[in-house]
Amino acid sequence: MNIIAIEKNQAYGRYDVMSDIAKKQYNLLRGYRLLKGENRAAFEESVDFETFSKSDFRAVKIKACEAVPKSKRSFPLVDFSAKKWNTTRLIGNSFFIIMKKRGNTLEGKENNNSMDRLNLSDNIIRLRREQRITQEKLADFLGVSKAAVSKWENAQSTPDLMLLLELSAYFGTTIDELIGYKAKLSKEQIRYFYAELVKDFARLPFHEAIEKTRTLAHRYYSCHAFLLQLTVLYLNHYMLAESEEEQKQLLEEAASWCDHILESCSDVSICSDALVLKAGISLWLGKAAETITMLEPSSDPARLAGQDGTILVQAYQMAGEHEKARAYIQAREWLDILNLVSDAAISLALYQDDIERCKKTVCRIRNVMEAYRLEELNPNLAAQFHYQAAVMYAAGGEEEEALKALFLFEKCVDGLLRAEKVVLHGDEYFDRLDAWIEALPLGEMAPRSRKFVFQNLQEAFSHPAFEALKENTDFQKILQHFAKADT
Repeated sequence: MNIIAIEKNQAYGRYDVMSDIAKKQYNLLRGYRLLKGENRAAFEESVDFETFSKSDFRAVKIKACEAVPKSKRSFPLVDFSAKKWNTTRLIGNSFFIIMKKRGNTLEGKENNNSMDRLNLSDNIIRLRREQRITQEKLADFLGVSKAAVSKWENAQSTPDLMLLLELSAYFGTTIDELIGYKAKLSKEQIRYFYAELVKDFARLPFHEAIEKTRTLAHRYYSCHAFLLQLTVLYLNHYMLAESEEEQKQLLEEAASWCDHILESCSDVSICSDALVLKAGISLWLGKAAETITMLEPSSDPARLAGQDGTILVQAYQMAGEHEKARAYIQAREWLDILNLVSDAAISLALYQDDIERCKKTVCRIRNVMEAYRLEELNPNLAAQFHYQAAVMYAAGGEEEEALKALFLFEKCVDGLLRAEKVVLHGDEYFDRLDAWIEALPLGEMAPRSRKFVFQNLQEAFSHPAFEALKENTDFQKILQHFAKADT
């Protein structure tokens, strides 16, 4: 791969990559020498994009371009003085345009990733000027020459580790702040990465998508909110692994992320969510006793903690914050409905040997879903309930009722698959729900892609309870309907 360097208003040839691996994320291009009027390449080594993107220069990928073969000749690439870049001016099919970070940068979600931008030189200048300190004074304190400080500020070299410690102490800041390292992602960045990974699981080989997820997990290991969502991502896609052993390994990896969050995160809400996810993972791994130990103390229905929402709403009213009270009670009412339907689906499985009780459950929950338009507002949950009802009826030998439930399931899944974009939303009754949904970690985004839904339909219809329906004409029509929709 050919990497392009900058000289004045032109871009030339290749540059060297420092061999010190320990410095590559932060000090990758310190060995680079800008050419001084010499129209030739200065170095011979190259570097992959993943490594290069962590450097002090920004790399921008150009579509439909190929790598340039290694060459000692140089060539003008882009006129950076132009107001707009014209990709038709690229010469030699080069793969990247590169800009120094203190100059202009292309806008984009990944380019705005603060962790990839280490601005030590800029920060030394800023801190020194804020504290009215000259280069000479700073050099004297550190026991280095003024020229050394000047090189740091011009990004021509970097101080060693001990000097970084002294610099951070001198300026009264942390090393992370000094070098511009931010391990936390914004809510928008978390959503962007999650959406991209969901797409990757739908379009890339499974192992490639997993490796991309792991790379991001390692890079943002201290961003607990992001690590939590990567755990959710794993739990929504681990079943795509080819073997049970690999599925188990992925669940154990997700559990280790939860452990890390619980050990190092100070955010109570994130830790609470991590504990629930860890408990779910333990259950899927067959560790029922461990799950009970984790959840039983905090899940007693009689605990006063269940009344905290009611007290909070009353406090909002007393404080005159009526809008907050209304928004909160709507979100709480919505979650209570979702929990009711979700628990009812579990109840159908628990009481499968009591068909009469299950029929009453189905009747009541269908009325609730109709009253609150759940098939429109949350078709995914509605589909899950209809599916469980179909399994219950089919296992009980009531084929007609099973087919009715499957038709309702088909309707909900159809809505998911036909929608241009599957999003969560409110309606005229839940008129404050959209703002609450937007504040969720993933916002209105669906946790899985439509392609993933297709991949799971075949497994859903192969449930042993539907064995007696295989020759049924209506059942065959449902299967054919989804087969056509997938083509």
